[in-house]
Amino acid sequence: MEIAQPRDLERYLSLAKRRHGELCRQKRIFNARNRIIGGDTDAWDAQVHDQKIKEATEKARHETFAAEMRQNDKITCILEGRERRDRKSLCKAINDFQQTFQKPETRREFDLSDPLALRKDLPARQSDNDIRNTVSGMQKFMGEDLNFHERKKFQEEQNREWSLQQQRERESARAHQRCAEDLYFKTRLQFDETAKHLQNLESATRKAVCAAVKEFNRNQATESVERKTREKKQEQEDDLAEISNLLRGDLLSENPQQAASSFGPHRVVPDRWKGMTREQLEQIRLVQKQQIQEKLKQLSRGLRLGRKKYMEEVCTNQPTEGYFTQFNTGSR
Repeated sequence: MEIAQPRDLERYLSLAKRRHGELCRQKRIFNARNRIIGGDTDAWDAQVHDQKIKEATEKARHETFAAEMRQNDKITCILEGRERRDRKSLCKAINDFQQTFQKPETRREFDLSDPLALRKDLPARQSDNDIRNTVSGMQKFMGEDLNFHERKKFQEEQNREWSLQQQRERESARAHQRCAEDLYFKTRLQFDETAKHLQNLESATRKAVCAAVKEFNRNQATESVERKTREKKQEQEDDLAEISNLLRGDLLSENPQQAASSFGPHRVVPDRWKGMTREQLEQIRLVQKQQIQEKLKQLSRGLRLGRKKYMEEVCTNQPTEGYFTQFNTGSR
């Protein structure tokens, strides 16, 4: 623990004093309500007094305006009441005038809106022959006549008569139908007997026709077999004759005489010519060999002449014995 010296205490006291003074100064300066240092209190008091006077003047002016507004409201209420009474009096006078001089009965179009028009008006028609019942009026239609009940009773009686008549007609039709059915049954029996008889006749006729057809078919088959046999035999004979003619003919035998032309022995018919004969071929080969030999002789003769001419032009000096002895005389 260190021991405080007098100088340290003085320094500490001085520092604490300055800090306390600074805090007091800050309180005096930064507090707007209590700050009086550096300010003019007289001016502030004058400003406060002027502000109070201004507020009092403004308040008096507002009170004056309010009194005027209340007075104006009273006057407005009085005028509105007077206007309401005048309007009411005017409406009453108008209603009295309308009830006295402008009654609904006096209007020109009153008949269009008369509530008692139906009571005052005549009915749509007073009878079926009313002259007002025109076509365009559409007041009378079929079944809407005034004597509907009498007409309905007459129609019922007429329907009853029609029903009785229909019953009588139905009974008569049934009787006629029974007679027709009996007649149809008798006619049907007669038709059945006739059909049976015709069927028997048809069966007998069919049997006879079948027998005739069988006999005819048998004859036709026999004739067909004989005809085919004859045709086959004739075809075989024709084939044998054709084969014999082909074998003996000039076409397959390739007879060279058939190509001989009538224009001379050196000409032939092209569509019949079968080629040259062996003698002609040998003669042609002999001529070809002779031509080849002559060609070879000409070629050999030409080669000899050409070689001789070349040697005469190129080889101008003849080699001697000394030319051949110069070879193979050294090691290199």
